[in-house]
Amino acid sequence: MTDAAPLRQRLLSIDALRGLVILFMLLDHVRETFLLHRQVGDPMSIDTTEPALFISRTLAHLCAPVFVLLTGLSAFLYGQKYQGRRDVSAFLFKRGLFLVVLEFTLVNFAWTFQLPPSVVYMQVIWAIGVSMLALAALVWLPRPLLIALALVIIGGHNLLDGLHFTPGSPAQTLWSILHERSWIQASDTLRLRITYPVLPWIGVIALGYGIGPWFANGMPPALRQRYLLVGGVSALVGFVLVRAANGYGEKPWQAYESGVQTLMSFFNVTKYPPSLLFLALTLGVGLLLLLALERAGHRRWIGVLAVFGSVPMFFYLLHLYVLKVLYIACVALFGLNHGNYFGFDGMGAVWLAALLLPLALYAPVRWFAGLKARRRDLAWLKYL
Repeated sequence: MTDAAPLRQRLLSIDALRGLVILFMLLDHVRETFLLHRQVGDPMSIDTTEPALFISRTLAHLCAPVFVLLTGLSAFLYGQKYQGRRDVSAFLFKRGLFLVVLEFTLVNFAWTFQLPPSVVYMQVIWAIGVSMLALAALVWLPRPLLIALALVIIGGHNLLDGLHFTPGSPAQTLWSILHERSWIQASDTLRLRITYPVLPWIGVIALGYGIGPWFANGMPPALRQRYLLVGGVSALVGFVLVRAANGYGEKPWQAYESGVQTLMSFFNVTKYPPSLLFLALTLGVGLLLLLALERAGHRRWIGVLAVFGSVPMFFYLLHLYVLKVLYIACVALFGLNHGNYFGFDGMGAVWLAALLLPLALYAPVRWFAGLKARRRDLAWLKYL
């Protein structure tokens, strides 16, 4: 095999994994749009959440951790392609600011359709943007120190769960941004909802940058795949051991009369902010998926996933507005059938919609991916 073939395959597998988790994200956003009358908590209530809904929500748990990890990994590969850490730091800073602004504007409008907004939801795009701003500084650390810091943040931030500050104080505002999901009263007419506190995500993006050399030029594919296997299995074994101990950073799991519910309880982990167990589970699975996608080779379905993963921001904005328009159209045609909401009656319809929408969105996504590949002279395209 030539050097070019492994190069293409390792990059194709990264885009394919992005594409896969994007489709899991679509499933969850269909649920949030058309099953809002049955909103789930975090962590979920095992007594009131049926297995189909639990599985769908748990699949979506993969999205943010895998995407943030791959953002850090891609930043390392960007530095290889250009002039090293100086260019990486500058790019991360500019794109991080861009994503924060995007969250406050186009993304928030897609969720609320309010202008001017009364609430701004600071969600995953905000978290990625702030994490990129942090990584812009962290890339100057020696790699061993960067990885150590990432692991300390991921493994140790739950020690801070009991730390709280006076509501409304500057310290509480800062702590809300870093670690405690809450509301911030920005003005008399505007509230900010901190859905994604950023501290753990900074650890994840730093870890992604730290494992970048696994995908560097000259790394033997067999060695990279061994690292992915060891990393993924180690994370999952760590998850099982810590979760079985039923002590650190999570609501305890419990045994039910139903084995299915007991299993659900064991895997019922906290996303806001992501606990150590949440990240160990999702990143472990993510590394093994990356390994599997690389080993799968140049199969057609890998290429389809890679199309979605090659322009993730374009897909993110497109699918949010498509879902909002579809919801408004359904309300106009069928009215509100679940109290204050229009909604599907069950998860079957959610899954069906999540299977059909990628078919409808594939053509515009492929068009934009082609445009981005052809028009490298348009610098702004690399931000989408």
